[in-house]
Amino acid sequence: MPDKIALITGASRGLGAALALALAPSHHIVAVARTTGALEELDDRIRAVGGEATLAPMDIVLPEAMAQLCRAIHERWGRVDLWAHTAIEAMQLTPTSHLALQPEDLEKSLKVNVEATARLIAYVAPLLGETGTAAFFRDSHAGEPFFGGYGATKAGQMALVESWQKETARIGPRVVIAAPKPLATAMRARFHPSEDRSGLAAPAEEAVRLLPQILGTSQRENGPA
Repeated sequence: MPDKIALITGASRGLGAALALALAPSHHIVAVARTTGALEELDDRIRAVGGEATLAPMDIVLPEAMAQLCRAIHERWGRVDLWAHTAIEAMQLTPTSHLALQPEDLEKSLKVNVEATARLIAYVAPLLGETGTAAFFRDSHAGEPFFGGYGATKAGQMALVESWQKETARIGPRVVIAAPKPLATAMRARFHPSEDRSGLAAPAEEAVRLLPQILGTSQRENGPA
């Protein structure tokens, strides 16, 4: 088993799954997502490249589940070397004047994108200690037409992360904010159903491109915003 532990929240598809696969040769992957079938498919792919994974089919919005997961990680390994948080709720595009008419959608986005991120930072930070790395991913749509709900909740997530990054700059853990290129994912297809996808980046390619920044092996990193 690899010596290093990587916790991937939102690991079932897209960039999360691609990062899990890219890290598998050097890290034991703890893969968290709601969809059991997708996690099992990821596990097969990780094993195919000689890696090992622990699957955690859990919903990150449930405090008890996340507390249980972090306790289990502490009891088994005592630490997390890398946490990559790719889980996101992409609510349906809608006029801003209609957001209050869809309170369930907005509430779900707030729970996943803001509340769960804040809770996970509190739970995972002790596992990262002073030397671990937490990676988050910028996807700014704030201010764009019809992106009021997603843009606001994603901006809220980034505000939390940017504050944490500045607070820990000297004492650790290391907090990285990466900026993926537009990705050919199911989430983007929901936002842009008629878009020409030929120019979009493949998640696997972006994972490879971003990994040096995430692991701290590149010459340049995104600093605090």
